[in-house]
Amino acid sequence: MSFIHLNLHTEYSLIDGLIRIDDLATTAVNMNMPAICVTEKNNVFSAIKFYRIMNDHGVKPLIGADLNLATNKKGEFSKILLLCQHIDGYKNLSKLITKSYVDGQYLGVPSINFEWLKKYNDGLIAIDCADNGDLTNSFRSNDDLIIEEKIEKWFSVFSDRYYIELQRIGKKNEEALINYAVSQSYKYKIPVVATNGVRFLDESSFEAHEARVCINQRFTLDNPRRPKDYTPQQFLRRPEEMEELFSDIPEAIVNSFNIAQRCNIEFDLGNNFLPHFPVKTHETQEQRLIDDATKKLDHILNESKEGLEEISNIYHERLHNELDVIADMGYSGYFLIVADFIGWAKANVIPVGPGRGSGAGSLVAYSLGITEIDPIKYDLIFERFL
Repeated sequence: MSFIHLNLHTEYSLIDGLIRIDDLATTAVNMNMPAICVTEKNNVFSAIKFYRIMNDHGVKPLIGADLNLATNKKGEFSKILLLCQHIDGYKNLSKLITKSYVDGQYLGVPSINFEWLKKYNDGLIAIDCADNGDLTNSFRSNDDLIIEEKIEKWFSVFSDRYYIELQRIGKKNEEALINYAVSQSYKYKIPVVATNGVRFLDESSFEAHEARVCINQRFTLDNPRRPKDYTPQQFLRRPEEMEELFSDIPEAIVNSFNIAQRCNIEFDLGNNFLPHFPVKTHETQEQRLIDDATKKLDHILNESKEGLEEISNIYHERLHNELDVIADMGYSGYFLIVADFIGWAKANVIPVGPGRGSGAGSLVAYSLGITEIDPIKYDLIFERFL
């Protein structure tokens, strides 16, 4: 049972992390890592690329995210790692991240609410962060009553899917916190897991990483007041190094492997998935598209000041030819969906372009209001589009 890294930011975390996924895959293979996890900060931007490349290199890809958790005080956050056990867990993680940006932002910083976890926790493993975790912060206060309340709260949602993170990366009072966390883990039967908070591949990259962090935080490197949240030890350690580092707490190593075994996410790549556009009972999407496009084209022709109604047969023939192609290719729902959000944008005074590229060659798109260029008037070709 070798150690598995479960806390790692790549360049896709944006606010920190220097690691490029191609380099990560090569390094993981060279270090004989059977699996590795990526946990970007408040996003899953790297998920698909990471999944593909790791599978190509024979390394099991584990996917999660490092999220802010809102506390009772507005503008204050703790941190939680959420790892996906399967595809439903990934979907729940995506929902939580979306809500963090739509409903949970404070001064531009997204955060999730604990109440949301009650609804969107299926398929997710929670790891209370060693640095500013909800439970870990209570360890620092040494208040047994608060600790018990928080443990009961987390167990009520995650049960056997809740872990405490341990790190030895050279931060202040680290050992005291680890000793207390381990004692509490025995007392309340909460498993601990070791991580290294990886943000760069090797120690020599620390200064470059600091520069990136300074750019995000709007500090200069030589500013004595800038926060220093990272240490040179947050590199991709070999599994053997981590095992030696936590030789006194072997269960923290074993649990990293156990978590990796519990996470088995699979993406169905190469297929297109579109939302189902709602239609009336006994009505097909194809018929709905025909009805909408025909009705709206008639309105355009009747309102035209250029006498287009006199050549309406040309327009209708072109329209029905396009509709036949669209239906045969299974794109009726696609056109209805695009027409829906373009129409909504225009109704809400959100700027929308008149159409660009080969899409402007579609009379169906013009009739539905997706584009604003008459393809017959300008002799544009539909076949270039589909």
